[in-house]
Amino acid sequence: MTLTTIVLGGGCFWCTESVYKEVRGVTDVESGYSNGQAERPSYEDVCTGRTGCNEVVKLVYDPAVISTREILEIFFVIHDPTTLNRQGNDAGTQYRSGIYFTNDEQRETAQALLDELARDKAFDRPVVTELVPLANYWPAEDYHQDFFERNPHQGYCMAVAAPKVAKFRKTFARLAR
Repeated sequence: MTLTTIVLGGGCFWCTESVYKEVRGVTDVESGYSNGQAERPSYEDVCTGRTGCNEVVKLVYDPAVISTREILEIFFVIHDPTTLNRQGNDAGTQYRSGIYFTNDEQRETAQALLDELARDKAFDRPVVTELVPLANYWPAEDYHQDFFERNPHQGYCMAVAAPKVAKFRKTFARLAR
């Protein structure tokens, strides 16, 4: 089995992580920070908006089970790729929409999908998702890992993460574990 890694920023990492933990073929999901200037940033550092870091999830997946395109199709359904530096009430550069690729296939697949979304006017506004190579990835603190799984009744999880998981299950039932 040959696994590959891609990193996605789709707003709060608790929400994105909670969805991808349910995806068949995704073998590991880790919340973290990437594509900023800070080394080993803390959550508090990232929340200032001064590190340039984005809240992200690092996905390890088996391309024989799930394709990069399917990973990205899920991504574009579970967050709003048209809001610059914002997802819902979460605002700041750390909540930007981003695809951080680790190989040429991911870059090419993501660019083709972004072009398709623009051509087809899939959203009411232009997609602002950045597509850049992965840089400066750091795992988030332990208390952020598996947050939804460990805290399903926490207010934010109930209001934001749970509906994203439900949307994934409804839209992508064929890809659910």
